[in-house]
Amino acid sequence: MNQATLDTIERKAVIPPEIHGWRFDQAAASLFPEFSRSRLQDWIGSGDLTLDGKSARPKDKVAVDQVLLLSAVPKPVVSWSGEAGKLQILYEDEDVIVVNKAAGVVVHPGAGHADGTLVNALIGHAPELERLPRGGIVHRLDKDTTGVMVVARSGVAHQSLIKQLAERTVQRVYTAVCQGALSGGGTVDAPIGRHPTVRTRMAVTTGGKPAITHYLIGERFAAHTALSVSLETGRTHQIRVHMAFRNHPLLGDPVYGGRPRPPRGASVELQHLLREFPRQALHARTLAFLHPASGDPCAFETPLPEDLTRLLGVLRTHDPCPV
Repeated sequence: MNQATLDTIERKAVIPPEIHGWRFDQAAASLFPEFSRSRLQDWIGSGDLTLDGKSARPKDKVAVDQVLLLSAVPKPVVSWSGEAGKLQILYEDEDVIVVNKAAGVVVHPGAGHADGTLVNALIGHAPELERLPRGGIVHRLDKDTTGVMVVARSGVAHQSLIKQLAERTVQRVYTAVCQGALSGGGTVDAPIGRHPTVRTRMAVTTGGKPAITHYLIGERFAAHTALSVSLETGRTHQIRVHMAFRNHPLLGDPVYGGRPRPPRGASVELQHLLREFPRQALHARTLAFLHPASGDPCAFETPLPEDLTRLLGVLRTHDPCPV
């Protein structure tokens, strides 16, 4: 196991007047916010977190000027191993890593993808991610969606980013290309859940979780539309499901897009590109959030990948919007 994973965590804090009389575990959670309540309770139980140098129970009351002392060797939260892998890192510090994910990269191990994922490469780069839930992953992109992602590198960052996502203050903007000519932007407010019969797919369902997608026209073509899409929520496959629900599935989407439909009179080059485009035409272009440690606004933007740049070039030439 990596030495970084075995490094002892050392913390010390003194009970201030405003939390006099609190439970030991409540006080610890207040004074050591970078760690989860359950982890602090485990350390209290094991004696790694003490009160005035002595073991105490989580429910014991604390008093002003008592000292909390933590000395613990953290255990890995995940069993995923670190691997050497290509990472396009846009920014990193002690709290976050911001990456530009390539197409074809699965975010974390799962059925059919035991290794070779983004999180394997991230743990190989920053072994301390083993200590965090899901290796620091706080949001995902589909395997064949490209673009910017933020990964928590510390406990404080993990809690902060999860909270920002839950409060819908993280700004995420995507570039997408859908089938059909849209005349204007709009909003899709429709709940998303598991497809009732095909469990590997998602669908708009009455019993699903709330999901809201906003889209604006980026560029019009005769039979396609480039969109700027922003999310209020972050459901699995949300943009793909919502645009298919609007009868404008993303170009190249193998799950929700159906068979390619080249427009009447399409050139050979356009027909070939539409049939052979290897993935859903979706790119996470920008991501903005508050830095978990400093509170400063952070914003990152990634350029379109080569395949989407080429797609738009062909559409401009061979599927131009009628004047």
